[in-house]
Amino acid sequence: MRILVLNLGSSSIKFQLFNMDKGIVLAKGLVEQIGEEYGRIKINAPGGHACIQDRLHIKDHEEGLLQVQEVLKELQILRNIEHVDGVGHRVVQGGDLFIHPTLIDDRVMEHIEKLCPLAPLHNPVNLAGIKALKKQVPNLPQVAVFDTAFHQSMPAHAYVYALPYHLYEQHKLRRYGFHGTSHHFIAQEAAKFLNIPYDQFNAISLHLGNGASACAIKGGKSVDTSMGLTPLEGLVMGTRSGDMDPALIEYIMELTHSDIKQATNMLNKQSGLKGVCGNNDMRGIEAMIEKGDPKAQLAFDIYAYRIKKYVGAYAFALGRVDALLFTGGVGENCARLREAVCAGLENFGIHLDTKANATPKSGIASLNTKHGVSILRVPTNEELAIAQQSAQVILQMRQRSH
Repeated sequence: MRILVLNLGSSSIKFQLFNMDKGIVLAKGLVEQIGEEYGRIKINAPGGHACIQDRLHIKDHEEGLLQVQEVLKELQILRNIEHVDGVGHRVVQGGDLFIHPTLIDDRVMEHIEKLCPLAPLHNPVNLAGIKALKKQVPNLPQVAVFDTAFHQSMPAHAYVYALPYHLYEQHKLRRYGFHGTSHHFIAQEAAKFLNIPYDQFNAISLHLGNGASACAIKGGKSVDTSMGLTPLEGLVMGTRSGDMDPALIEYIMELTHSDIKQATNMLNKQSGLKGVCGNNDMRGIEAMIEKGDPKAQLAFDIYAYRIKKYVGAYAFALGRVDALLFTGGVGENCARLREAVCAGLENFGIHLDTKANATPKSGIASLNTKHGVSILRVPTNEELAIAQQSAQVILQMRQRSH
């Protein structure tokens, strides 16, 4: 079975083509700068082959998808989009309507569109990709895998905000959480690695990158997470502020003579690590720290401290913690950050092996001493998770039709 996985951003398309029967990636790539004067496509194929096409005119996501198909055809990887068995889409916001991967039909598309106000930067382009493929190949099975689905197991006391209740009842203002596909994937991988039945597995999962979130997992289910109605809440991130006093927004508007859109843009795109030290790439921040930059050190300390506070809170919420999981670009690759987060948490049973942390092995790596909570570096693979879930939905569809 061949599954094409699509992850559409506001001006990009990230994709992978899987052969599920052989368990291999046939191709993966990225379309960038959609809608700008010149776009770019980069595709990596088996055997180290790469194809890069620059200075392309890619007016929208539909055009981007067509150009991807042309390049795959030229590389003799895929003759026609009709030769895939299905497409799995990462859809950011599923609200409380979708708790499982879902075969897409007109009703599902309508619901995704209704949820656009909750994810204005993501759901509209996710929907654009779905519509473009439906237009090209009407009978091609498409599956939506929702970023929010894993967190729908949270209890009401974790997701309801302490606001006038009618705002939840009438407008669905609540905590939804994101990165659910990643948190779920690495929790399953960690449970297998530790030989713990998944439905008995308790973990604190840290997805750390330019976007970052924490998740408390109890018995294999999400019971709390740091992101909220939007991805702005929670941990400090590359350009997002994370938790803050909501009254600051009005005060920022007064100080800077800005409107609400400008103020929220500041919190989403000009804050976090970038706001403190001017850099939102952890590799660059580490280089600045090595040169003695005090703002870089402060940004790093704020980032690590916020994570540590969530680890402590979730340890109390769970009662028993089997594992502390690090994933994402920063979580997997920044030993300095893992050490800073774990430092001083020995009373929680968290004992980091500094030597193993400094030079972890590839794949899943155990970073703890022999005592206490397992500390694991677990590479995430959201695209593989989406492919697996989409393939399962398509197989179930076929079985029903027969």
